Amino acid sequence: MTTIAPRRPPAGRSRPGTVQTAAQAVLKALHRIAPIWLLLAAALAVVVWRDPAFAEPHSLTTFLKRGAPLIILALGQLFVIIAGELDLSVGALITACVVIAARLGAGDPARTWWVVLLLIAFGLLVGVFNGLVTSVLRVPSFITTLGTMLMLNGAVFLWTGGSPTGSLAANLRQLGRGSITDVPVVGQLPYAVIAVALAVTAGYLLLRRTNFGHRVYATGGGPRTAWLSGVDTTQVRVSAFVVSALSGVGAAILLAGLAGLSANAGDGYEFQAISAVVFGGAVIGGGRGRISAAVGGALTLEVLFTLLNLLGFAKPLRDTVQGITIIGAAVFTAYRLRRPR
Repeated sequence: MTTIAPRRPPAGRSRPGTVQTAAQAVLKALHRIAPIWLLLAAALAVVVWRDPAFAEPHSLTTFLKRGAPLIILALGQLFVIIAGELDLSVGALITACVVIAARLGAGDPARTWWVVLLLIAFGLLVGVFNGLVTSVLRVPSFITTLGTMLMLNGAVFLWTGGSPTGSLAANLRQLGRGSITDVPVVGQLPYAVIAVALAVTAGYLLLRRTNFGHRVYATGGGPRTAWLSGVDTTQVRVSAFVVSALSGVGAAILLAGLAGLSANAGDGYEFQAISAVVFGGAVIGGGRGRISAAVGGALTLEVLFTLLNLLGFAKPLRDTVQGITIIGAAVFTAYRLRRPR
Protein backbone atom coordinates (compact mmCIF):
# COMPACT_ATOMS: atom_id res chain seq x y z
CA MET A 1 0.00 0.00 0.00
CA THR A 2 1.44 3.35 -1.06
CA THR A 3 1.44 6.20 1.45
CA ILE A 4 0.93 9.64 -0.07
CA ALA A 5 2.61 12.40 1.90
CA PRO A 6 0.57 15.58 2.40
CA ARG A 7 1.52 18.42 0.09
CA ARG A 8 3.30 21.29 1.76
CA PRO A 9 2.75 24.88 0.67
CA PRO A 10 5.64 26.40 -1.31
CA ALA A 11 8.36 28.02 0.76
CA GLY A 12 7.62 31.61 1.67
CA ARG A 13 3.86 31.18 1.28
CA SER A 14 1.69 30.91 4.41
CA ARG A 15 -1.46 28.88 4.70
CA PRO A 16 -4.71 30.88 4.14
CA GLY A 17 -5.96 29.69 7.51
CA THR A 18 -2.87 31.08 9.23
CA VAL A 19 -3.40 34.54 7.72
CA GLN A 20 -7.07 34.49 8.66
CA THR A 21 -6.25 33.41 12.22
CA ALA A 22 -3.68 36.20 12.56
CA ALA A 23 -6.19 38.75 11.28
CA GLN A 24 -8.79 37.52 13.73
CA ALA A 25 -6.26 37.76 16.58
CA VAL A 26 -5.45 41.36 15.63
CA LEU A 27 -9.15 42.27 15.44
CA LYS A 28 -9.78 40.61 18.81
CA ALA A 29 -6.88 42.54 20.36
CA LEU A 30 -8.23 45.82 18.93
CA HIS A 31 -11.67 44.95 20.28
CA ARG A 32 -10.22 44.71 23.79
CA ILE A 33 -8.81 48.25 23.52
CA ALA A 34 -11.23 50.97 24.59
CA PRO A 35 -12.29 52.88 21.44
CA ILE A 36 -11.29 56.17 23.06
CA TRP A 37 -7.59 55.20 22.84
CA LEU A 38 -7.89 54.47 19.12
CA LEU A 39 -9.59 57.84 18.63
CA LEU A 40 -6.88 59.53 20.70
CA ALA A 41 -4.17 57.94 18.55
CA ALA A 42 -5.91 59.12 15.37
CA ALA A 43 -6.36 62.66 16.71
CA LEU A 44 -2.72 62.81 17.83
CA ALA A 45 -1.60 61.67 14.38
CA VAL A 46 -3.54 64.52 12.77
CA VAL A 47 -2.14 67.08 15.21
CA VAL A 48 1.43 65.88 14.63
CA TRP A 49 0.81 65.98 10.88
CA ARG A 50 -0.29 69.61 11.18
CA ASP A 51 2.45 70.53 13.67
CA PRO A 52 5.40 68.08 13.78
CA ALA A 53 6.90 69.94 16.76
CA PHE A 54 4.00 68.65 18.86
CA ALA A 55 5.68 65.21 18.96
CA GLU A 56 8.75 66.56 20.76
CA PRO A 57 9.05 65.54 24.44
CA HIS A 58 8.87 69.12 25.72
CA SER A 59 5.69 69.80 23.73
CA LEU A 60 4.06 66.61 24.98
CA THR A 61 4.83 67.36 28.64
CA THR A 62 3.51 70.91 28.16
CA PHE A 63 0.34 69.44 26.66
CA LEU A 64 -0.06 67.09 29.63
CA LYS A 65 0.49 69.99 32.04
CA ARG A 66 -2.21 72.00 30.29
CA GLY A 67 -4.62 69.06 30.40
CA ALA A 68 -3.87 68.10 34.03
CA PRO A 69 -6.78 70.04 35.61
CA LEU A 70 -9.32 68.41 33.29
CA ILE A 71 -7.89 64.93 33.86
CA ILE A 72 -8.08 65.29 37.63
CA LEU A 73 -11.59 66.75 37.42
CA ALA A 74 -12.72 63.90 35.15
CA LEU A 75 -11.44 61.34 37.66
CA GLY A 76 -13.67 62.80 40.36
CA GLN A 77 -16.63 63.11 38.01
CA LEU A 78 -16.20 59.44 37.10
CA PHE A 79 -16.97 58.34 40.66
CA VAL A 80 -20.19 60.35 40.67
CA ILE A 81 -21.32 59.11 37.25
CA ILE A 82 -20.59 55.46 38.07
CA ALA A 83 -22.67 55.94 41.22
CA GLY A 84 -25.55 57.06 38.98
CA GLU A 85 -25.37 60.82 39.58
CA LEU A 86 -23.98 64.03 38.02
CA ASP A 87 -21.97 66.89 39.51
CA LEU A 88 -22.50 70.24 37.79
CA SER A 89 -20.99 72.27 40.64
CA VAL A 90 -17.29 71.55 40.10
CA GLY A 91 -16.71 74.42 37.67
CA ALA A 92 -18.12 76.96 40.13
CA LEU A 93 -16.14 75.27 42.92
CA ILE A 94 -12.93 75.79 40.94
CA THR A 95 -13.68 79.48 40.52
CA ALA A 96 -14.53 79.86 44.20
CA CYS A 97 -11.31 78.11 45.28
CA VAL A 98 -9.12 80.31 43.06
CA VAL A 99 -10.82 83.47 44.32
CA ILE A 100 -10.57 82.37 47.97
CA ALA A 101 -6.89 81.49 47.58
CA ALA A 102 -6.10 84.90 46.12
CA ARG A 103 -8.23 86.89 48.56
CA LEU A 104 -7.10 85.14 51.76
CA GLY A 105 -3.56 84.32 50.64
CA ALA A 106 -2.91 87.90 49.46
CA GLY A 107 0.25 86.75 47.71
CA ASP A 108 1.93 85.77 50.98
CA PRO A 109 3.83 82.44 50.64
CA ALA A 110 3.59 81.92 54.40
CA ARG A 111 -0.19 81.61 54.13
CA THR A 112 -0.22 79.07 51.30
CA TRP A 113 -0.46 75.83 53.25
CA TRP A 114 -3.22 76.88 55.60
CA VAL A 115 -5.08 78.31 52.60
CA VAL A 116 -4.74 74.93 50.87
CA LEU A 117 -6.11 73.19 53.98
CA LEU A 118 -9.01 75.65 54.01
CA LEU A 119 -9.74 74.88 50.35
CA ILE A 120 -9.76 71.14 51.11
CA ALA A 121 -12.19 71.70 53.98
CA PHE A 122 -14.37 73.87 51.72
CA GLY A 123 -14.37 71.13 49.08
CA LEU A 124 -15.36 68.54 51.69
CA LEU A 125 -18.25 70.78 52.79
CA VAL A 126 -19.52 71.22 49.22
CA GLY A 127 -19.23 67.48 48.50
CA VAL A 128 -21.06 66.48 51.67
CA PHE A 129 -23.79 69.05 50.98
CA ASN A 130 -24.34 67.76 47.44
CA GLY A 131 -24.34 64.16 48.62
CA LEU A 132 -26.77 64.67 51.51
CA VAL A 133 -29.26 66.73 49.52
CA THR A 134 -29.19 64.16 46.72
CA SER A 135 -29.33 61.03 48.90
CA VAL A 136 -31.26 62.04 52.03
CA LEU A 137 -33.66 64.63 50.59
CA ARG A 138 -33.85 62.67 47.31
CA VAL A 139 -33.42 65.72 45.12
CA PRO A 140 -32.06 64.71 41.67
CA SER A 141 -28.33 65.36 41.50
CA PHE A 142 -28.77 67.44 38.34
CA ILE A 143 -30.97 69.90 40.28
CA THR A 144 -28.88 69.74 43.47
CA THR A 145 -25.54 70.47 41.84
CA LEU A 146 -27.06 73.03 39.47
CA GLY A 147 -28.32 74.86 42.57
CA THR A 148 -24.91 74.57 44.23
CA MET A 149 -23.28 75.95 41.08
CA LEU A 150 -25.60 78.98 41.11
CA MET A 151 -25.06 79.54 44.85
CA LEU A 152 -21.27 79.43 44.51
CA ASN A 153 -21.26 81.73 41.48
CA GLY A 154 -23.57 84.17 43.24
CA ALA A 155 -21.53 84.12 46.44
CA VAL A 156 -18.29 84.76 44.54
CA PHE A 157 -19.89 87.66 42.65
CA LEU A 158 -21.26 89.24 45.84
CA TRP A 159 -17.91 88.85 47.60
CA THR A 160 -15.82 90.27 44.76
CA GLY A 161 -18.26 92.55 42.98
CA GLY A 162 -17.40 90.71 39.77
CA SER A 163 -13.75 91.69 39.97
CA PRO A 164 -11.63 89.43 42.23
CA THR A 165 -8.94 91.10 44.32
CA GLY A 166 -5.79 89.80 45.96
CA SER A 167 -3.04 87.74 44.44
CA LEU A 168 -1.90 84.16 44.34
CA ALA A 169 1.28 83.30 46.23
CA ALA A 170 4.26 82.30 44.14
CA ASN A 171 4.67 78.92 45.86
CA LEU A 172 0.98 78.15 45.25
CA ARG A 173 1.28 78.96 41.56
CA GLN A 174 4.45 76.88 41.40
CA LEU A 175 2.35 73.75 41.94
CA GLY A 176 0.60 74.34 38.64
CA ARG A 177 3.32 75.80 36.47
CA GLY A 178 6.58 74.59 38.04
CA SER A 179 8.71 71.66 36.91
CA ILE A 180 11.54 69.38 37.95
CA THR A 181 14.50 70.25 35.74
CA ASP A 182 17.27 68.14 34.20
CA VAL A 183 15.05 65.08 33.73
CA PRO A 184 16.41 62.63 31.13
CA VAL A 185 14.61 62.55 27.75
CA VAL A 186 11.92 65.12 28.58
CA GLY A 187 14.20 67.77 30.10
CA GLN A 188 11.53 69.12 32.46
CA LEU A 189 8.83 67.18 34.33
CA PRO A 190 5.97 69.47 35.41
CA TYR A 191 4.60 69.08 38.91
CA ALA A 192 1.13 68.97 37.33
CA VAL A 193 2.05 65.78 35.44
CA ILE A 194 3.27 64.20 38.67
CA ALA A 195 -0.02 65.21 40.32
CA VAL A 196 -1.94 63.53 37.50
CA ALA A 197 0.07 60.32 37.87
CA LEU A 198 -0.61 60.25 41.61
CA ALA A 199 -4.32 61.02 41.11
CA VAL A 200 -4.74 58.32 38.46
CA THR A 201 -3.00 55.75 40.66
CA ALA A 202 -5.08 56.70 43.71
CA GLY A 203 -8.30 56.70 41.67
CA TYR A 204 -7.57 53.29 40.18
CA LEU A 205 -6.76 51.74 43.55
CA LEU A 206 -9.82 53.30 45.17
CA LEU A 207 -12.21 52.26 42.42
CA ARG A 208 -10.87 48.82 41.53
CA ARG A 209 -9.07 47.56 44.62
CA THR A 210 -11.28 48.58 47.54
CA ASN A 211 -14.70 47.64 48.85
CA PHE A 212 -15.75 51.26 48.41
CA GLY A 213 -15.07 51.07 44.68
CA HIS A 214 -17.11 47.87 44.35
CA ARG A 215 -19.96 49.54 46.23
CA VAL A 216 -19.84 52.53 43.88
CA TYR A 217 -20.37 50.19 40.91
CA ALA A 218 -23.10 48.31 42.77
CA THR A 219 -24.93 51.51 43.71
CA GLY A 220 -24.88 52.82 40.15
CA GLY A 221 -25.75 49.47 38.60
CA GLY A 222 -28.81 48.87 40.78
CA PRO A 223 -29.42 51.01 43.88
CA ARG A 224 -32.20 48.86 45.32
CA THR A 225 -30.33 45.62 44.71
CA ALA A 226 -27.23 47.13 46.32
CA TRP A 227 -29.27 48.31 49.32
CA LEU A 228 -30.86 44.89 49.74
CA SER A 229 -27.34 43.43 49.64
CA GLY A 230 -26.31 45.55 52.61
CA VAL A 231 -24.63 48.45 50.80
CA ASP A 232 -25.16 51.84 52.45
CA THR A 233 -26.05 53.65 49.22
CA THR A 234 -26.41 57.00 50.97
CA GLN A 235 -22.85 56.81 52.28
CA VAL A 236 -21.57 55.71 48.88
CA ARG A 237 -23.21 58.63 47.07
CA VAL A 238 -22.03 61.17 49.62
CA SER A 239 -18.49 59.79 49.38
CA ALA A 240 -18.60 59.94 45.57
CA PHE A 241 -19.59 63.62 45.70
CA VAL A 242 -16.79 64.27 48.18
CA VAL A 243 -14.27 62.67 45.80
CA SER A 244 -15.61 64.85 42.98
CA ALA A 245 -15.38 68.02 45.08
CA LEU A 246 -11.83 67.24 46.20
CA SER A 247 -10.85 66.68 42.58
CA GLY A 248 -12.29 70.15 41.91
CA VAL A 249 -10.05 71.60 44.62
CA GLY A 250 -7.04 69.87 43.09
CA ALA A 251 -7.94 71.17 39.63
CA ALA A 252 -8.34 74.68 41.06
CA ILE A 253 -4.85 74.62 42.58
CA LEU A 254 -3.33 73.56 39.27
CA LEU A 255 -5.37 76.14 37.33
CA ALA A 256 -4.26 78.85 39.75
CA GLY A 257 -0.71 78.17 38.61
CA LEU A 258 -1.53 77.81 34.93
CA ALA A 259 -3.99 80.66 34.40
CA GLY A 260 -3.74 82.86 37.50
CA LEU A 261 -6.59 84.74 39.17
CA SER A 262 -9.79 84.99 37.16
CA ALA A 263 -13.48 85.40 37.89
CA ASN A 264 -14.11 82.78 35.20
CA ALA A 265 -11.42 80.27 36.15
CA GLY A 266 -13.73 77.25 36.21
CA ASP A 267 -16.27 78.22 33.57
CA GLY A 268 -17.29 75.23 31.46
CA TYR A 269 -15.09 72.74 33.28
CA GLU A 270 -18.08 70.84 34.66
CA PHE A 271 -19.27 70.07 31.12
CA GLN A 272 -15.79 69.24 29.91
CA ALA A 273 -15.39 66.74 32.77
CA ILE A 274 -18.73 65.09 32.00
CA SER A 275 -17.85 65.03 28.29
CA ALA A 276 -14.49 63.38 29.03
CA VAL A 277 -16.06 60.68 31.21
CA VAL A 278 -18.86 59.91 28.73
CA PHE A 279 -16.36 60.10 25.89
CA GLY A 280 -14.41 57.39 27.71
CA GLY A 281 -17.40 55.04 27.68
CA ALA A 282 -19.02 55.64 31.07
CA VAL A 283 -22.79 55.36 31.12
CA ILE A 284 -24.96 58.23 32.35
CA GLY A 285 -27.16 56.38 34.79
CA GLY A 286 -24.36 54.53 36.52
CA GLY A 287 -22.73 51.16 36.88
CA ARG A 288 -20.10 51.44 34.12
CA GLY A 289 -16.86 53.33 33.67
CA ARG A 290 -13.09 52.97 33.98
CA ILE A 291 -10.31 55.21 35.21
CA SER A 292 -8.14 54.63 32.15
CA ALA A 293 -10.98 55.42 29.74
CA ALA A 294 -11.82 58.65 31.62
CA VAL A 295 -8.19 59.74 31.31
CA GLY A 296 -8.29 58.86 27.62
CA GLY A 297 -11.47 60.90 27.22
CA ALA A 298 -9.91 63.95 28.86
CA LEU A 299 -6.77 63.67 26.73
CA THR A 300 -8.82 63.24 23.56
CA LEU A 301 -10.84 66.38 24.32
CA GLU A 302 -7.62 68.32 24.88
CA VAL A 303 -6.18 67.02 21.60
CA LEU A 304 -9.36 67.97 19.74
CA PHE A 305 -9.23 71.48 21.24
CA THR A 306 -5.56 71.72 20.22
CA LEU A 307 -6.43 70.63 16.69
CA LEU A 308 -9.21 73.22 16.42
CA ASN A 309 -6.78 75.90 17.59
CA LEU A 310 -4.25 74.79 14.97
CA LEU A 311 -6.95 75.01 12.31
CA GLY A 312 -7.80 78.53 13.47
CA PHE A 313 -11.36 77.89 14.66
CA ALA A 314 -12.93 80.14 17.29
CA LYS A 315 -13.99 79.03 20.79
CA PRO A 316 -17.74 78.84 19.95
CA LEU A 317 -16.96 76.10 17.44
CA ARG A 318 -14.97 74.28 20.13
CA ASP A 319 -18.10 74.27 22.29
CA THR A 320 -20.10 72.94 19.33
CA VAL A 321 -17.60 70.14 18.78
CA GLN A 322 -17.73 69.31 22.49
CA GLY A 323 -21.52 69.02 22.31
CA ILE A 324 -21.36 66.82 19.22
CA THR A 325 -18.73 64.56 20.76
CA ILE A 326 -20.62 63.98 24.01
CA ILE A 327 -23.80 63.06 22.08
CA GLY A 328 -21.85 60.85 19.70
CA ALA A 329 -20.00 59.15 22.56
CA ALA A 330 -23.25 58.49 24.41
CA VAL A 331 -24.87 57.03 21.29
CA PHE A 332 -21.84 54.83 20.60
CA THR A 333 -21.75 53.59 24.20
CA ALA A 334 -25.46 52.76 24.10
CA TYR A 335 -24.92 50.87 20.83
CA ARG A 336 -22.06 48.84 22.30
CA LEU A 337 -24.19 47.91 25.32
CA ARG A 338 -27.09 46.74 23.14
CA ARG A 339 -24.96 44.85 20.64
CA PRO A 340 -24.86 41.07 21.21
CA ARG A 341 -21.41 39.81 22.16
